[in-house]
Amino acid sequence: MPKAYVFTRNGGPEVEAFIEQDVPVPGPGELLVAVRAAGVNPVDWKLRGGYTRPGSEPQSFPTVFGSEAAGVVEGIGPDVEGFAIGDEVFGNPVTGGYAQYTLLPVAVTAHKPAGLSFTDAAVLPVAAATAYDGVRQLGLAPGATLLITGAGGGVGTAAVQLARHGGVHVVGVASAAKKDFVESLGAVHVESGPGLADRVRAAAPDGVDAVFDLVGGDTLRAAASLLAAPAALISAGGKPLAVELGGAPVARARTAAVLDEVANLVVTGALRTHVNRAYPLTGAGDALRAVEDGHALGKTVIEVVA
Repeated sequence: MPKAYVFTRNGGPEVEAFIEQDVPVPGPGELLVAVRAAGVNPVDWKLRGGYTRPGSEPQSFPTVFGSEAAGVVEGIGPDVEGFAIGDEVFGNPVTGGYAQYTLLPVAVTAHKPAGLSFTDAAVLPVAAATAYDGVRQLGLAPGATLLITGAGGGVGTAAVQLARHGGVHVVGVASAAKKDFVESLGAVHVESGPGLADRVRAAAPDGVDAVFDLVGGDTLRAAASLLAAPAALISAGGKPLAVELGGAPVARARTAAVLDEVANLVVTGALRTHVNRAYPLTGAGDALRAVEDGHALGKTVIEVVA
């Protein structure tokens, strides 16, 4: 039977396990997909810990990890148009991505371009799409200066590149260990930690026009203090605090059209996925630890053998 990596209840790594499960049956508007790769994101371990997405159903257990996946269509549910058996696709699964099979809703599923690998496609639906939505939400003109916190992570890496592609100057906040990486993306690196606001002022003496926060907490507070207009603050890392400070959460579009856009940006070379490390499905726990520990550069992926 097909295998999947799950959490059996809310908690820490001790609640994770491999299980065997039946191949899921696609319902209306869904595709059955044989997974070839799945992205690993901080939200995965946060959901394990009890975090609930706004508007989502209560968790049922066991829950398969994974919010983004790429693979090959093997089954088509009722009321689906535009997809066929054998199509290579990527999107946001409804039954988890750390598995040999999953279900993708067509509303947030796109065809994978031939020039895009499964591994690269699998990291686009969450991180790159969040970055795309946030940069578009800010709508900065070329020449503006954007401060991005968490610039060395999955979303931050994509946000730096997308902003630079639009002619925006970027100051990227990340640990000292990620300095070379952040600078390679075209950003001015500023080390995270106490005294952040003063270091940003030194790096951007003319000020910053907007903040894209991916960290939350004290880092978000320090970044917000640099803005003349609090409304120029968006966050995917500390949404309630961002609202409290006068900003807003990143407004997610969650559409297939956005996935098409980010895939095209990768194919044309405007965006690099920066997959740092790939693990086999049998190493799903190790992949999750790499992201949960907060030291991974770029994106981490689980690859599933056909």
